[in-house]
Amino acid sequence: MSFDATYARELPLVESKASFREIDDAIIKPTEEKPRKGWWVAFGISFTALMIGAYCLGLTFYYGIGMWGNNQPVSWAFGIINFVFWIGIGHAGTLISAILHLFRQKWRTGIARFAEAMTIFAVMTAGIFPVIHTGRPWLAGYLLPLPNQNGVWVNFISPLLWDVFAVSTYFTISFLFWSLGLIPDIATMRDKAKNGVKKTIYKVLALGWSGSNRSWSNYERAYLILAGISTPLVLSVHSIVSFDFAVSVIPGWHTTIFPPYFVAGAIFSGFGMVSTILIIVRKVFGMEHIITVNHLEKMNKILLATGMMVGYAYSMEFFIAWYSGNTFEMFVFINRAMGPYAWSYWTMITCNVILPQLFWFKKIRRNIPITFVLVIFVNVGMWFERFVIIITSLHRDFLPASWAMFYPSLVDLGLLLGSFGFFFTFLLLFLKFLPLVSIAELKAVVEGAQPTIHPHPNGSNGKH
Repeated sequence: MSFDATYARELPLVESKASFREIDDAIIKPTEEKPRKGWWVAFGISFTALMIGAYCLGLTFYYGIGMWGNNQPVSWAFGIINFVFWIGIGHAGTLISAILHLFRQKWRTGIARFAEAMTIFAVMTAGIFPVIHTGRPWLAGYLLPLPNQNGVWVNFISPLLWDVFAVSTYFTISFLFWSLGLIPDIATMRDKAKNGVKKTIYKVLALGWSGSNRSWSNYERAYLILAGISTPLVLSVHSIVSFDFAVSVIPGWHTTIFPPYFVAGAIFSGFGMVSTILIIVRKVFGMEHIITVNHLEKMNKILLATGMMVGYAYSMEFFIAWYSGNTFEMFVFINRAMGPYAWSYWTMITCNVILPQLFWFKKIRRNIPITFVLVIFVNVGMWFERFVIIITSLHRDFLPASWAMFYPSLVDLGLLLGSFGFFFTFLLLFLKFLPLVSIAELKAVVEGAQPTIHPHPNGSNGKH
């Protein structure tokens, strides 16, 4: 069987026979033309949400976290819920870019750049909350193990400090990985730029990229090394975040299933957010032939797989609580399903376990409107998962006399809204000024880019 016949069954990664010039024009066009009205509307909404969040952040700085709905025994609430949620969103980018690159999955090319950018902005958003949750954010420098005049050193055995190292390492490697992938594309934009100022900026950012064989060889080697470094971080970062809960003695938290459970949930929520935004972006920028239904279908399959993992973890939590024979542990899970916060628990189950089962059907996996609705429910369900884990494990502790309900304050809701404003503001700026899809990687997978092999009359194979 010839090379062509072997791959004839594969669905095309680019749905039209586009030339390299047409690919350049399609991807670079949004960065060169003036922003459309829709972009300004979206940016206005995002920036307004960001300003509301900034105002609530100012109130938190001035008055302290007493402005939040936290109480006793719910001392952890929206701040940590939002932190874990946004760290989870950032996992899809590294998985799509690094792990799928190592496995030579070509379908990642249409969505990898966008997912990488989402990782950067999601981790930036997440980093806000642990700092302000300390109550004295102006002293956040003491979280770093640096010599200081007060002789104050960090507690190296605290999982909260592990978060500092894990998240900062994850952000650094992800940023380098994203930046390195941009270099060939920025060089393409440099060569096409007509505006002198833009050309100068792109020339600086391209770092002298020449497109020579040596440049590509060094680029691919560095990209592979960063992909290899990034891969274990996908597993380690959210595992370490889960240790914040698992190493405690709080019923509902103290369980060894949390690390794999959190990692599966992070990938699940991350892919949900990537799909949500890509469905809109591909339509707005006219990239349906580049970010195809085939890409979205493959992402839906991953959502189905990780959703089943999350559902299995939910059931195992109940089993472990029953099998342990621990009265307090059993009470926490019965309280989750039947207590005053049962509405949040069943919202989580519906959005994360029941609705994703619709992805078993190919017609639904390839139906864009239905997919859009389902991935929005995934995002909602994963936020409620963090709400359920934190709030329902704390609001009824060992002493019934101290039981209390948690009600978010307006500042809590403002900070949540502001986090989405922060994330989408940076994302919209990325869409305007940098290429949404990797031009270099996409050119490598279009029809005609790969060598073909045809059998010679003498029976040997020859490349053409």
